[in-house]
Amino acid sequence: MAGYYRKFIKHFGIIAQPLTALLKKGIAFLWIDSQQMALQALRSALVSAPCLALPNFSQSFHLETDACATSVGVVLLQNGHPLAFISKALGLRNQGLSTYEKEYLAILVVVDQ
Repeated sequence: MAGYYRKFIKHFGIIAQPLTALLKKGIAFLWIDSQQMALQALRSALVSAPCLALPNFSQSFHLETDACATSVGVVLLQNGHPLAFISKALGLRNQGLSTYEKEYLAILVVVDQ
């Protein structure tokens, strides 16, 4: 259910990654400290989400992208105020990309949303 609010939580994909890993086929469901910490961080993020603005389509938009070894994230801004947060964990194939390629991939993720 938390995934419904992913656009309102900065770095949602990174925070939820240990929980998402539990959904893989062929892996036994084993709740460990990393999943518990991810759940607590996600709960905190959900109750303290920033107040996002509505877009004004007559003004320009700005994207801020970020890439790390395992995920990419984007903030959609207008007049310095966040409109949406988008993040996505990278699969094994995309984890081998260069930082520049991951930044470009982050832009593609936004366009695809």
